[in-house]
Amino acid sequence: MTRRPGPTVRTRVVEHLLDDSGDEVTRRHEDRLVGEEPLELRLTWPGAVPRRAWVTMRTPGHDFELAAGWVRHEGLVDDTSGAVAGVAYCTDADLTEEQAYNTVTVTLAAPPLRDLAHRHEASSAGSSACGVCGADSLADALSVAAPGGWTGPLPAAHVVRSLPDRLRAAQAVFDRTGGSHAAALCTADGEVLVVREDVGRHNAVDKVTGARVLAGLSPAEACLVVSGRAGFELVQKAVAAGTGSLVAVGAPTSLSVRLAAEHGLALWAFTRPDRVVRYAG
Repeated sequence: MTRRPGPTVRTRVVEHLLDDSGDEVTRRHEDRLVGEEPLELRLTWPGAVPRRAWVTMRTPGHDFELAAGWVRHEGLVDDTSGAVAGVAYCTDADLTEEQAYNTVTVTLAAPPLRDLAHRHEASSAGSSACGVCGADSLADALSVAAPGGWTGPLPAAHVVRSLPDRLRAAQAVFDRTGGSHAAALCTADGEVLVVREDVGRHNAVDKVTGARVLAGLSPAEACLVVSGRAGFELVQKAVAAGTGSLVAVGAPTSLSVRLAAEHGLALWAFTRPDRVVRYAG
């Protein structure tokens, strides 16, 4: 029986540290690493043979959500009920045991809304640090499948300042490994709706959106909170999901500020309990 990979992996380490007198001592013990494995995503729809669409490095867990969120952020489906007809691990006879839980097929109810062949060739791949690998051109990389701006309320500054701590309180994988990013979807008053973790910050966002898609709920909400910097790929995903604001613990980039302003996304960064900076929106 193939064992499904988990979000953390055990390892043995030797820790070198100084005692109270300044002498070096060693301590052997078990530690936990955040899991990082490849995930191949395949797409199919009525009349189409399953085809490889994307490969990424991710933390195992919530794989179906990651896949559903990715196709939503890429603009391949919209909010139509049933647009994602199903998600399942592949059962091809030629898959090795290691590949059994690292290959996922997304079944769409209809052909994708965008030209998959143009945007992502069959060999497209991304690392756990990159959300846009495989784009065919600069213009394509900067394109956003925007469903329309958020029209609901947005969080006030005092709520925004509280959001990273609310996110951090739910980061169980980070508590065990210190190696994962996280994302959360929140209401305007700071209620946390979904939290997901992953070694890749863009994967964590895909998982959040995918959780809503697979639950039959709209991924659009007042606020998306991320544990790292606000890179432009996260702004892309926030806009594609219909989110009203993006709150980052770290710094924004020039392109992320530009894209947020162009699409009416409120962008907050350098967020902590006593300070936050608003860059757009």
